[in-house]
Amino acid sequence: MLPAIVLSVTIARPWREVYEAFWRPEAFPRWASGLSDMALRPDGDSWVGEGPDGAIRVFFTGHNDLGVMDHRVIPDGGAPVHVPLRIIANGEGAEVQLTLFRQPDMDDEMFARDRRWVRKDLATLKALAERG
Repeated sequence: MLPAIVLSVTIARPWREVYEAFWRPEAFPRWASGLSDMALRPDGDSWVGEGPDGAIRVFFTGHNDLGVMDHRVIPDGGAPVHVPLRIIANGEGAEVQLTLFRQPDMDDEMFARDRRWVRKDLATLKALAERG
């Protein structure tokens, strides 16, 4: 089993509105800087783009009524990384929760860097969602 941490952000907007605004693969690069330095483009049942460390292939969960936005990222020549992502109701707003798994080849500093990166991306998502 991999060590994991759940990172979250509270958004002052109904969860369904947040989900509908951001569930599509085309919307991820607007806030998820680790996924692509440019727009992702469809390629069969996945999406491809350039991540921070080179080419990536991403498989996204389809539209659903549960707020699930899981995705699996496969870096060129690397092992797949599963990213559980949920948008859930928090009163009149939303809680966005991302589970970050520490990958086998990560040292403490690399895992800390990924946590900072995800926190920054979640802050970007919050800002975009609250602007509407």
